[in-house]
Amino acid sequence: MLECSDGSYYTGSTIDLDKRLSEHEDGRGAIHTKKRLPVKLVYFEEYQSIAIAFEREKQIQGWSRAKKEALINGEFEVLPTLSECQNGTHYKNNKEKE
Repeated sequence: MLECSDGSYYTGSTIDLDKRLSEHEDGRGAIHTKKRLPVKLVYFEEYQSIAIAFEREKQIQGWSRAKKEALINGEFEVLPTLSECQNGTHYKNNKEKE
């Protein structure tokens, strides 16, 4: 996961992290990062399977900013809480059940 100059996060997958990071830094990466240079590597995971790595990439891309930051900061214990729906009606109804 890269942190861009505007504070946004970019999540991708690659088979060569150093090469891909260099491509992003040189403006040859994704459109998102090209417009937000410089970028900084803030988190990565390694997988033996490209398919599993791609699934994980898509999973993290769907996460909220708060959940991504918890992952980056190693706050794994709060990830389940950050997965819970926090919209007004759903959150209120769940609190009333407690």
